[in-house]
Amino acid sequence: MLYWAIRLTAFVLQLFPIDWNLKTARLFGRVWWRFDRRHRVLTLDHLRAAYGGELSEDEVERIGRASFQHWSMYAVEFFCAMHLLNEWTWPRYIEFDELRDLMELLMAGDGAILVTGHYGNFELTAFMLAAVGFDVVAVMRPLDNPYLNAYLVRTRGQKGLKLLDKFGATAEAETILEQGGALGFVADQDAGRKGVFVDFFRQPASTYKSIALLAMSTNKSIVVGCARRTGGRFHYRVEVSRIIRPEEWCDRDDPLQWITQTYASAIEASVRECPEQYLWMHRRWKSKPKVGRTRGGVGLRREGQDVSGRVE
Repeated sequence: MLYWAIRLTAFVLQLFPIDWNLKTARLFGRVWWRFDRRHRVLTLDHLRAAYGGELSEDEVERIGRASFQHWSMYAVEFFCAMHLLNEWTWPRYIEFDELRDLMELLMAGDGAILVTGHYGNFELTAFMLAAVGFDVVAVMRPLDNPYLNAYLVRTRGQKGLKLLDKFGATAEAETILEQGGALGFVADQDAGRKGVFVDFFRQPASTYKSIALLAMSTNKSIVVGCARRTGGRFHYRVEVSRIIRPEEWCDRDDPLQWITQTYASAIEASVRECPEQYLWMHRRWKSKPKVGRTRGGVGLRREGQDVSGRVE
């Protein structure tokens, strides 16, 4: 029932111009903000914790409300973007900024790990690279509804973007990178007690070790970027904020910690550019560390960290 309701919603949305749908979505975002108390409170609490005393209460509330509107618009784009974008139409909606180093990596066949957060349109970067001809695979957690999951995999695959189930994906992930492909991750989920703790907006945040371990085992660069909305329409700027290269971590005492902290800091820097586009209701700081900060303040770590190399 849910599957057919969503398919019907997608069909109806595609009957109207995307910018009309986005105007409606902004209105829905304001209604959502007003009536969804639980997520509103979470958003405000997370913004206060992240920014401390940097923002007034009015500014915190403004960012929170705008975030609800942005994610309402994202929901519309989730259904409509694949229908609108192809190899001929994408320049109407997407602009690239500072991607030369990434393009050189991929065109040289070196492979790369692409990292972003729950920010802007987090699937758009991988999708656009696939649309212009690069071999891109996005690692995903399968949806609980198998019909919706199959629909997601099929629609993205039609545009060249392959999706890889995150569970048990280590061997395939390594093969993709060794063959010169790009492997994409949304890297700001809470990793629970098994994660490595890093500083994210000055708060300890549990983060999956799999990305750093994969980079270390394959000796591949990590490219941190985002697709940031520009204005109130369907238009994004895809940009790279940091490339973490193997030579930067090879002599570190704790490369896993350093890599994870470095890409987390790069994601934070992007979010600070436009905090209205971050998913503040996401419980990024749910897990708490068992021990204090490491010497030098690089991040936080737990006892008994698993360094097996398993993709979590």
